[in-house]
Amino acid sequence: MKVHDTANLQQELGHRFVRTELLEQALTHTSHAREVEAVRSQESPSIPFVAGDNEQLEFLGDAVLGLVTTEELCRRFPTFREGKLSKLRAHLVSEKHLIRVAKELELGNYLRLGRGEEKSGGRNKTAMLVDALEALLAGLYLDGGLEVARRFIVQRIIAPEVESIAGEGGAIPLTDYKSALQEKLQAESRMQPIYALVKEQGPEHSKTFTVEIRLQSASGAQPDFVGRAEGSTKKNAEQDAARQVLEYLLSLPENSRAAVRKAKS
Repeated sequence: MKVHDTANLQQELGHRFVRTELLEQALTHTSHAREVEAVRSQESPSIPFVAGDNEQLEFLGDAVLGLVTTEELCRRFPTFREGKLSKLRAHLVSEKHLIRVAKELELGNYLRLGRGEEKSGGRNKTAMLVDALEALLAGLYLDGGLEVARRFIVQRIIAPEVESIAGEGGAIPLTDYKSALQEKLQAESRMQPIYALVKEQGPEHSKTFTVEIRLQSASGAQPDFVGRAEGSTKKNAEQDAARQVLEYLLSLPENSRAAVRKAKS
């Protein structure tokens, strides 16, 4: 697939890059960079060449997003306690929310991918799109300064979602299933679950992680529930596994839950 010209993307970002190499790097997946390195090394074996990808920019962009989001939430909601602010921030910086912004920008059309990722549908992979979005945030910060990055983050990532939440009565979408599960088990005086990474597969730049979760029984014998989940990161897999346990607990009749609490006390 031919990569689109970035003029429209820069218009959507509200910033025209002076250092266009930052924009190019933000959109370059490691699979493309490694292919470029391989070609250059064949052409000039004696001259080391390292192609830039968006991994470091994604790391920086994640920090910029966290800072701006935290600052903006504190400004908008001065009476909120730390717990509510943390849950709202977790939602705003979550993959589930950011992928919607990445798709609005049509980032898949601009990614520079290796041939393998191109064939496997990399332009539609959530992890790659979200990583590219965070890398773009770093690019905005490095090229235009914090205020340029802040303007985009507030206008396109924070404000629309916060206003949508306010319009729905202030209910924050649940995205941090691990914390929600921890709180529920503490409230029911139950043991915390055990998470175990049971499998990693795929190339280094595109791994899939499989996590198993075990919900311990009150007697400590056989677990009450065992689930498995896959994700593009260990964290994502753990979140999905925690979601499965939450759904299991909510499916139990109230008398069953009461019996567990009684046995535990």
